[in-house]
Amino acid sequence: MVSMKKKIIVNSIVGLIVIGIFGWLAISLNSGTKNTSQNAQKSTKTDDWQRIKRDKQITIGLDDTFVPMGFRDKNGKIIGFDVDLANAAFKSMGITVKWQPIDWSMKETELNTGNIDAIWNGYTKTAARAKQVAFSDTYHQATQVLVTLKKNNINQFSDMQGKVLGDQTASSGDETFNEHPKVLKQYVKDQKVIGYDTFDKAFTDLNAGRIDGLLIDEDYARYYVAHQANPKNYTVTVGGFAVDQTAVGFRKSDVKLRQAVNDTLTKFKKDGRMTQIEKKWFSN
Repeated sequence: MVSMKKKIIVNSIVGLIVIGIFGWLAISLNSGTKNTSQNAQKSTKTDDWQRIKRDKQITIGLDDTFVPMGFRDKNGKIIGFDVDLANAAFKSMGITVKWQPIDWSMKETELNTGNIDAIWNGYTKTAARAKQVAFSDTYHQATQVLVTLKKNNINQFSDMQGKVLGDQTASSGDETFNEHPKVLKQYVKDQKVIGYDTFDKAFTDLNAGRIDGLLIDEDYARYYVAHQANPKNYTVTVGGFAVDQTAVGFRKSDVKLRQAVNDTLTKFKKDGRMTQIEKKWFSN
């Protein structure tokens, strides 16, 4: 009888210990979730300019396949118009840029959770994006164009009637395509577009004939075509889309950081450095 009582007491103690351990784990996990949430929330409410100046480093997100704005050369080094411009801008402030390749469809999330400090990569101002980020002043302009193979005789948007179109998912071209259906969307097959995570993959399918046309930023289109073995194999068609305004994207809380970049862009336009960088990348 005594032995049975001892067993009951021991089992009860073990049970209490187990319950206690699980309770502690639950509290810890919940606390971790709250801390992560609080950190994410803090990153969207704090002006990080003082932190960036103190650390002398800023992290900028980009799609590292987006020529000529930001991409990798044959040695894997990240180069491009926006890379040169941002590096020069922050160098003048005594700050080094850390370039962070990101999933372009997640760019605003990466920014607002604090994984990056800015989006600087041919980033077009749109109303939808303005709800999530604060834009710098416009520093470049371009439009969306249609790239096709010359042999297919597509010379205007209406020639895409019943044909397959591709673009980059979550790109400004993707937004423009849907917001202005009478410009191009009305013509393409099923009034739908095939989305790619990067434009280089889309060009692979265009060259293979898996899509008939590619809606893309004009800078990318002309740079890509100019650097092909046979540029004459392609047709670049400008249609009825408006001119895009290119800017840097910041968290809405980073007012001082945004002002510092705006001041530097203004200075570069006045002293000719902007023109020098533009000639390097857009003269081809």
